[in-house]
Amino acid sequence: MRILHTSDWHIGRTFHGVDLLADQACSLAAIAATVAAEQVDVVVVPGDVYDRSIPSADAIAVCNRGFEAIRAAGATIVATSGNHDSPTRLGALGSFAAAGGLHLRTTIAEVGRPVVLSDAHGEVAFYGIPYLEPDITRVELGVPQARSHAEILDAAMGLIRADLAERNRAAATVRSVVLAHAFVVGGEATGSERSISVGGVETVPLRAFDGIDYVALGHLHSPQTLSESVRYCGSPLPYSFGERSQRKAVWIVDLAADGLAQVRRIDLPVVRGLSQLSGNLAELLTEPEFADAENDYVAATLTDHARPVDALRKLRERFPHAVHVEWVRPEGNPELRYRERVHGRRDTEIAHSFLSDVRGAPNDNEMKWVERALAAAVREPGREAVAAEGMFATTDPTEMTA
Repeated sequence: MRILHTSDWHIGRTFHGVDLLADQACSLAAIAATVAAEQVDVVVVPGDVYDRSIPSADAIAVCNRGFEAIRAAGATIVATSGNHDSPTRLGALGSFAAAGGLHLRTTIAEVGRPVVLSDAHGEVAFYGIPYLEPDITRVELGVPQARSHAEILDAAMGLIRADLAERNRAAATVRSVVLAHAFVVGGEATGSERSISVGGVETVPLRAFDGIDYVALGHLHSPQTLSESVRYCGSPLPYSFGERSQRKAVWIVDLAADGLAQVRRIDLPVVRGLSQLSGNLAELLTEPEFADAENDYVAATLTDHARPVDALRKLRERFPHAVHVEWVRPEGNPELRYRERVHGRRDTEIAHSFLSDVRGAPNDNEMKWVERALAAAVREPGREAVAAEGMFATTDPTEMTA
């Protein structure tokens, strides 16, 4: 039996406010094309199908078309809910969907009831472990004292091992695949994942999955091999600039008569690249060295001496998919404490420097208004002590408001 492992679709997610549904539709079409090209029998999706518990109508439409394309390519689908999904909504039509080859496992009651599929060598049992929040699931799992994700997962795996043992007693050896949405020790987060820890330890040990032929993990967004049979495939698209150097992929898993035969990685096509650029605004808009980023999602760090006005709009003239801009002054020592920087300077000098930092150097008329304001403040009752020390001497400009 040939299995394709994908996860963390996060359908409906935005990237710095940009709608990603078109990109996500492309990535799902690429997965469906891989299913057809590799003659895949089963596609497993261990969680975070959607990015929100209440997905939009457009997100549902993109997801449904993805499922339909995968089924049309010839594969049965087994999917579970993740920490972003609503188990109730994702699994609402589970019985009906199963008749069409889409098997949804979103409840604790289904953990020990596998989807059983067959090939020339016999049966393969697919067990789905949805995301399990300890405070919500411990009583139903029969471990009311449990507080950690490790204890909860052990209880769920106990149900799976009991069912698998019963099946092996009744027939020839049944091969097993587990889908789990969890943070397994040894995995590395990319920064775009939402924490699954609520007042407790979120990681679970690798040994929890001992004895299973293949474990398809979801939650972490980069392809990772924790052991030959326990892997994360990652998300099909990058969801943070921290993932810009990653190549997204799926795993192709082959099961033989006696269990796992081989696992191959297949890279997914890049829908749109990510680039982080640095330089002054004029350089970014004109220099040929930045041409390769013109079709990418761009995050720019501007190094102009004064904060450029309307920088994002101007950047989008060359980089239409620019999504983030920040300004970093090229001079000065950021480690120097503000109090030390202003020590011994007159209030008008401090005010001039502050205005230059936050909006550009003030002109002469503006400085006259500043001087009048400072003089008026000094004349207020009780403010003589402030004037004696310098009005801004202990104030960080990042704490001031207009």
